[in-house]
Amino acid sequence: MAHDRMAVLTAMMDQGVIPVFYHPDAEVCRKVIQACADGGAKCIEFTNRGDFAAQVFLDVARHFAKADPSVIMGVGSIVDAPTAGIYIANGAKFVVGPLLNPDVAKVCNRRKIPYSPGCGSMSEIGFAEELGCEIVKVFPGGSVGGPEFVKSVLGPCPWSRIMPTGGVDASEASLRAWFSAGVVCVGIGSNLITKELLVAQDYKGIETKVRDTIALIRSIRGK
Repeated sequence: MAHDRMAVLTAMMDQGVIPVFYHPDAEVCRKVIQACADGGAKCIEFTNRGDFAAQVFLDVARHFAKADPSVIMGVGSIVDAPTAGIYIANGAKFVVGPLLNPDVAKVCNRRKIPYSPGCGSMSEIGFAEELGCEIVKVFPGGSVGGPEFVKSVLGPCPWSRIMPTGGVDASEASLRAWFSAGVVCVGIGSNLITKELLVAQDYKGIETKVRDTIALIRSIRGK
């Protein structure tokens, strides 16, 4: 299944929550990502951490290209253009970073890949948008001002599309605060795919938690 730039952006916003996950074992990654997809989260952010993470990503991306082409594999924790290029060559359909790097934006734009850089100020968000970023990551979300920061940005810049990561959990109180502030989606890591679920290898539990989180977000949005 082809996932062009607009389709990926639409899927991210419609989904509402992007599971953020990394594990050095490709088999564990496949099971977790399939659980997320079965729960309704087809867009998953694989974080670039650990030795040979790009090889793990390639193995997992190849698997889903055959087993479930509806899965949209993205990569996170990207800070430089060469690394972005490796992951794009390995099948990444969107790129996320903890910081803003114009060289990464150029690589992604050349390949029509959405890039969501981490920004912590209005100036950074504005610069990211000038570089063609449609959905800007606010990171770390809880440290730069939380939902009130988002409200402050969207006041003068209502066209901005913001995805906070860090300081977001799967509770109704947290999600309601962020979405009421105007975010288009959120990134959640260990608060969604918890250590307890992973240790227990409870992939059905992960699926249920993802499904419930998406349903909660749709309820908050009034959908």
